[in-house]
Amino acid sequence: MRVVLNDIVKMKICDPSARDCHDEREVLESLLPFEAAAVLELGCGKAEKTRTIAEAGKVASITAMEVDRIQHAANLRITDLPKVTFALGGAESIPAPDAQFDIVLMFKSLHHVPLDKMDRAMAEIRRVLRPGGLLYVSEPVFAGEYNEIVRLFHDEQAVREEAFASIVRAISTGLFDLVEEEFFDTEIHFDSFEQFEARVIKVTHSDHRLSSELYEAVRRKFMSHLGQQGARFRQPLRIDLLRRAAD
Repeated sequence: MRVVLNDIVKMKICDPSARDCHDEREVLESLLPFEAAAVLELGCGKAEKTRTIAEAGKVASITAMEVDRIQHAANLRITDLPKVTFALGGAESIPAPDAQFDIVLMFKSLHHVPLDKMDRAMAEIRRVLRPGGLLYVSEPVFAGEYNEIVRLFHDEQAVREEAFASIVRAISTGLFDLVEEEFFDTEIHFDSFEQFEARVIKVTHSDHRLSSELYEAVRRKFMSHLGQQGARFRQPLRIDLLRRAAD
């Protein structure tokens, strides 16, 4: 469900009526002009989306930044992506000159920026974007069955609300113009609880220490969704596409 926006009053943090299911890659390609673009990805994680974009062959370059030192060290061992440069750092302090990039990407990473640094991060993103450059932010909506499992040990409602508020502030203060906002579901699949544990509970960027009782509660809730084809969830997403405002 796509809504073209002309006024921040029309922005909303979620849309329960939006039930279309898409691969985010399709949405990304429909919204962004990647041809010959210099791209910055903030919070690249395991560089899965970095790889997808780089291998499509359209971009001129990608700078993929990650704040987690363990994951960044692993990313530096990637040698088959010649257009990609991996960098260590957070969105609130981007080691790049002014007006360096055509596109900045944040895939489910804005809510990981420390709360007291989110406004600084938005200002930094504007600084490194060229005039007319685009900021693409995807954020998980705090809803859905997958969310109900994760929130048992990692409740992100407050930080996701603040991430949305930081976008609204960046628009209202004139850092960015709002292009559009889009809501849709994307599918998440796990073959087993062990895979869920490895990918979600034991991530290196967060220290999830579950008591034995909580661990068992999470396992039981997950297992209630596990079938012969694994566990499949529909995760609601919100996309905010912003353009660097004119000086």
